[in-house]
Amino acid sequence: MYYDPIKKTLGQVFNRTPWLRRLFYYLLDLLLLRTWHVHRELRRWAKGRTQEPLNILDAGSGYGQYTYWMSGLSPKWNILAVDVKEEQVADSNKFFRQIDRKNVQFAVQDLVLYQEPNSFDLALSVDVMEHILEDVEVFRNIHASLKDGGMLLISTPSDQGGSDVHDDGETSFIEEHVRDGYNIREIQQKLSTAGFERIEARYAYGEPGQISWRLSMKYPILMLGKSRAFFILLPLYYAITFPFCLLLNWLDARTTHDSGTGLIVKAWK
Repeated sequence: MYYDPIKKTLGQVFNRTPWLRRLFYYLLDLLLLRTWHVHRELRRWAKGRTQEPLNILDAGSGYGQYTYWMSGLSPKWNILAVDVKEEQVADSNKFFRQIDRKNVQFAVQDLVLYQEPNSFDLALSVDVMEHILEDVEVFRNIHASLKDGGMLLISTPSDQGGSDVHDDGETSFIEEHVRDGYNIREIQQKLSTAGFERIEARYAYGEPGQISWRLSMKYPILMLGKSRAFFILLPLYYAITFPFCLLLNWLDARTTHDSGTGLIVKAWK
């Protein structure tokens, strides 16, 4: 299934007013399990740094929800959010101007080509690398763009059932993915090849998270893929499933998993 058309439709609905977009971000933060894991790591990184004038790269910013969240932690942080989708970048720049977040700038960039040597204290890549074939080139560019001691934080599917692929004969649930998921040692090796010296990786989306993902993402996307009329029923669907998803997300984010369909990776220059 192609996910981008559904994402575009959602964007058109929630881009109508700044208030709706803020609501959209808030709902994504609650519903998407990866956000729970990413926010947890960002809080750890941000501890003691909110008064420092730091530079951050959101590498593959999508809707811009992570840039929004980080820009609210400290007005002293300058955030550059890049993406290949021109319309999405334009919408995001308009929104952030409307809410007067002057420490944020969105730009159209291809991560395979983009490099800004020794510029950033932190780089964030959330559900991006599974879309890019030339992943080592991207890791090299981000490594070059980080300052010494800078950190890259990655969230991406694993090869333990990421993209809902569990057998050799299956294909990714999301057709825009160029890989079904990373082996945990594979991504560590690729980051090492790109120049990163210290790398930590752990599994996310254990059993609670996998159930939550199906309830909160897979089933609604499948139904929306068949008919946009399902948008009318979405509020009722989430009214029933949302409390269960919140509990499952909470459990997953506070559990150490021996395996999982997602990976959270940190790498330092």
